[in-house]
Amino acid sequence: MSHSHPTLGAILTRRIAFFAVLAMFLQLCVIFSDYYWNVGELSRLFVEQETERLASGITVDEKGARYQLPDNVKQRYQERSSGYVARIRNATGAIVFESCDDACENRFLPADVNPPDFWQRSLKPGKPLALVGGRAFVVGNQRFVIDVATIDDPQNVVSSVFWKEVIEHMLVPMSILLVLVLGATLLSVRHALNPVRAAADAADNIDPMDARSHLNFDGMPREVAHLAIAVNRAFERVGELMTSQKILTSGIAHEIRTPLAAIKLELGNIDHPRARKAEADLDDLVRFVAELTTLARLDGFDHGIFETVDLVALSSSVVEQLAPWVYDNSHTLEFCPQVETALVQGAPALLKDALRNLVENAVRHTPAGTAIRVYAGRNMVRVQDRHPGGMRREAGTSDRTDSLGIGLKIVRRIAELHRGSFRQSTSKLGHVSEISFADQHPKLVPSTTSE
Repeated sequence: MSHSHPTLGAILTRRIAFFAVLAMFLQLCVIFSDYYWNVGELSRLFVEQETERLASGITVDEKGARYQLPDNVKQRYQERSSGYVARIRNATGAIVFESCDDACENRFLPADVNPPDFWQRSLKPGKPLALVGGRAFVVGNQRFVIDVATIDDPQNVVSSVFWKEVIEHMLVPMSILLVLVLGATLLSVRHALNPVRAAADAADNIDPMDARSHLNFDGMPREVAHLAIAVNRAFERVGELMTSQKILTSGIAHEIRTPLAAIKLELGNIDHPRARKAEADLDDLVRFVAELTTLARLDGFDHGIFETVDLVALSSSVVEQLAPWVYDNSHTLEFCPQVETALVQGAPALLKDALRNLVENAVRHTPAGTAIRVYAGRNMVRVQDRHPGGMRREAGTSDRTDSLGIGLKIVRRIAELHRGSFRQSTSKLGHVSEISFADQHPKLVPSTTSE
């Protein structure tokens, strides 16, 4: 996975945040047009918020009602010439607080008038504000009427009134909505992408030659499911192509095998040493064609036919089968199991071919009298040859068919098909060829030796 590409969650977060900010900006424009240029609405908000601030200083207990001017309005209502005046009365009309003289009293409702819960009157149109108004509050089961007035709003209180309205009725609710939308979107995306993430993990291990391998698109969103189906079809086409290649190679090998058999029959009728030499070369060519066919067949192998194989029992059967041929070639063959059972997942026929190739390779490239040992242990099979007279002849120096290393290529390919590795090592004591298997899903270890 490339870390240079942003996640879908990050893309959605950025886009939702962008459109949320855009929506806030547009909403701010709407509020600005509805409130800031609407003097009547601003006056109403001014009276509501200013009387609410003044009402926070009222305290009612057993001794009666007391009042202390709140700190946030103290500067405006302690000074008589600040441009702001206020008066607070209880239900009987008694003054609880007053910051104006008789002149400003004339702007308020008369004391003998029962005031409504809210009232407001503009002293002059336009801005800056010049207004008078009042509002009734109930504190401790007692009713209080708070009257306020301002002339030209010298401290520009209307701006704080406007921004409080923006914060309370736009920024706060839209921020909560943004958090909820982001959270719901990210959770939904994460839930919807769980099958996609599982399919991506499955795609890393998919094998086009395993008939059971495919991407499971159950539970995926419809758009992503189309992609999974397309990937499955692509793998099916790859499998069909490799199967066609296998059939073509097998057909070519079959066509070649027939004339080679006819040529060998004809050579058998010729009584001459050179005919015997030609027969031996022809046998090598037949073996070479068979190995090419085997190698091509491996490229189209289906992992779906794997089964549980006991390496000990399999190696024992191969040794028993090859022992007469090994003895006929003046070598000895010994089976040395290191455990009682060694179970792996694989194809018995292919594993037998690999072990048979290693034993035959040891026989062909060692002098007479060589002792060949086959070991079977946990997750490995090993062929070791010990011979007198020095180092072993390597496949690359032989003039036989295996001079191209086709046999060892088959062994290495079989090891890779079983998710294992093939290694060779040579010392003064002899040559060791080993196929090892990991427990479940191993990482293939490439061979570091030449054939």
